[in-house]
Amino acid sequence: MSSQPNIVYFHVDNLGLGELGCFGGGIMRGADTVNIDRFASESLKLSHFVVEPQCTPTRSALMTGRYPIRSGNHTIALGGNDGGLVAWERTIGDVLSDAGYATACYGKWHIGAEDGRWPTDHGFDEWYGPARTYDECLWPDDPWYDGERDGYSYMYDGTKDGGVITTDQQLTVKLKAEVDGEYDRRAKRFMRQAVADDKPFFLYHNHSLMHFPIVTRDEFAGKSTNGEWGDALLMLDHDFQSILDELTELGVADNTIVVFAGDNGPEDHLLGRGTAGFFDGSYFSSAEGGIRTPCLIRYPGQVPARESNEMVHVTDMFTTLLRWVGCETPADRIIDGLDQRAFFEGAPESAREGSMVWLNEELHAVKWLQFKVSFKRQQHFHDPEIPLGFARIINLLEDPKEREAVNQKHVRWWVMQHARRIIRQFEESVSQEELIPAGAPVDFIPAQRRLEYHVTPPRESVITV
Repeated sequence: MSSQPNIVYFHVDNLGLGELGCFGGGIMRGADTVNIDRFASESLKLSHFVVEPQCTPTRSALMTGRYPIRSGNHTIALGGNDGGLVAWERTIGDVLSDAGYATACYGKWHIGAEDGRWPTDHGFDEWYGPARTYDECLWPDDPWYDGERDGYSYMYDGTKDGGVITTDQQLTVKLKAEVDGEYDRRAKRFMRQAVADDKPFFLYHNHSLMHFPIVTRDEFAGKSTNGEWGDALLMLDHDFQSILDELTELGVADNTIVVFAGDNGPEDHLLGRGTAGFFDGSYFSSAEGGIRTPCLIRYPGQVPARESNEMVHVTDMFTTLLRWVGCETPADRIIDGLDQRAFFEGAPESAREGSMVWLNEELHAVKWLQFKVSFKRQQHFHDPEIPLGFARIINLLEDPKEREAVNQKHVRWWVMQHARRIIRQFEESVSQEELIPAGAPVDFIPAQRRLEYHVTPPRESVITV
């Protein structure tokens, strides 16, 4: 059996910080998330895990270790072949595949929907999922929609060697309810084969919940006390445990890093509205509720079980996971992710003191320790964006819902120097490597990298023996 650690990244769609029992939800949301809560008791529970306000940016940041504003993926792809990762980008799938890992992606990718941008073009041996996102299953219910004219959405299936094909499975509400069962079957088959082949594996498992429409398999209908929403939470809890059970059955649980995390804050439409719990906000907003989501990390023998409110950014997962398994991060580009191994393994403080909050192409805020310097305010998806005449400096320990602009007792303009430093460092990095524009062609390479990219191949992954 391979001695290299396996990685399972279980990515949850639109999961607010207030949904799971271990984060204050659970039975308060009509569903006892007993399996995830048990997993949390064995894990590092991060209460300050910072993601992006939308799914495309977060998934890009996770895959590349780079702020999505760098890769041109800072806003959601809404239809058609409108951008995604360029071929030059190196994903965690690329690095792990080059290091001998079996790699698989199931579910939503949403950072490229054409040849050259699929998961199988970025290091994954196989992929099955929708080209973009799940609300496209609602298109046929619109009386003004004409599928022959406006197009249909289908599921895609592909391998690194064989390419990606469009299946005959139209993305419908019924299929959306059942597709996580197929992800589960494929994930188990993949892990079994990797173990049989004596290869370490990376499973990037993208569950469809809690993305609207909130629908479930028949076996979960009516099982909660909160209608379809609670039923979906129970299904999510069940499906995560199913993957954990397979790791145990295969005898690899003790040598597998498992991350359970959301991609952005909760849904805002009443059709599937979630909750940010202790914080306020929804996805598509720069409020804390839009950019904080649950994150649980279990690595037996390496990560002690505990809870921390130290800041970790989603880009840090790229760097830390690669370093944990002995791989180097790409040296031929700017990487924003920090190595959090020491913190995850028990050090009291995170390697990160701050991060930037972008909404589309605009800088909305800078986070530093427990402070948030906001330049624009938008609490929920459908709220208007409000430019602020003066930056708002909020201590999130005092005002977690970001209600007050000024603390009458303390005037904290001294915090601005730290925000400006973070902004200045980013601006200096842009002068070293241009930002990839949204919608850039697949063969785009930043000007400062073109010569070295063609002369010197990207740095190979290295396994530390």
